[in-house]
Amino acid sequence: MKLLSIDYVPGCKIEALGMVKGAVVQTKHFGKDFMAGLKTLVGGEIAAYTQMLNEARQIAVKRMVDEAKALGADGIIGIRYGSAQMMQGAAEVLAYGTAVKILGPEKEGTVRL
Repeated sequence: MKLLSIDYVPGCKIEALGMVKGAVVQTKHFGKDFMAGLKTLVGGEIAAYTQMLNEARQIAVKRMVDEAKALGADGIIGIRYGSAQMMQGAAEVLAYGTAVKILGPEKEGTVRL
């Protein structure tokens, strides 16, 4: 599956199949959340939250890809991410884009819209 943040597949004609998305609400256990709270006193990166958001993005992307595969897609273009804090220590991550079928190479002189 080809995953692109741009709105086309370079050198290829595509057929848009529809919007696909994947979402997850992720949290860390109390112990890590408590330690993260202490980290705010001295500053710096909160590694537990960085790890939590990386895991959440991976899950959201997998769910988006699974939805695209169910449509028969070869790729997803225009991929974007969104996130929101749901409560202390919990975040929602959303991945979305347009599922596409890759039809083949564009001919010289083809105008992309």
